Amino acid sequence: MAQYFQIHPETPQPRLIRRAVDILREGGVIVYPTDSSYALACRVDDKRALARIRRIRQLGEKHNFTLICRDLSHVSQFVRLSNEAHRLIKALTSGPYTFVLRATREVPRRLQHPSRKTVGIRVPDHPIAQALLAELDEPLFTTTLIPPGEEHALEDPEEIRQHLEKQVELVIDAGIVPYEPTTVIIMTDDLPEIVRYGKGRDKLEALLG
Repeated sequence: MAQYFQIHPETPQPRLIRRAVDILREGGVIVYPTDSSYALACRVDDKRALARIRRIRQLGEKHNFTLICRDLSHVSQFVRLSNEAHRLIKALTSGPYTFVLRATREVPRRLQHPSRKTVGIRVPDHPIAQALLAELDEPLFTTTLIPPGEEHALEDPEEIRQHLEKQVELVIDAGIVPYEPTTVIIMTDDLPEIVRYGKGRDKLEALLG
């Protein structure tokens, strides 16, 4: 049975953040809020937890996985950054953007795209996500909480609790989080390739001119 923490979305309670991180360190899968949706998360090196997230989402081997990082210094440990990529990520984070870049050796192969050797990177602009990352002091594997066969993420933590209370260790309730997909930018070449416009589009377009 999943634990259920009501955490303030703007001023997260440190005690509850520490307990959430303890659950992650013990191999747990958690539901937490980001700046674009609720999402599932586990530690990057936790094979069993990752396999459970695959089953919950019914994800195939070619799914593009994402790491959430605390800041740009974390990002640079896990992906290869050109000068252009560094400039763009610095200008847009933290925020609702997913950057797809070539992974470094720090990224387990099971998290990389099997042929492209890429991984998605996010630096979310949400106090709870940032508090979890700061307390854990390492990135998290994450994927949007979209039920199998659906197109939209679950937005209501009570509904999430009903759906997943026997499949995850923790649901963090930060109130309703409306689903608005991130903008996805591939940065494997010199010029960015925008493969999905989503939340944050206006800022990106203003930046790129």
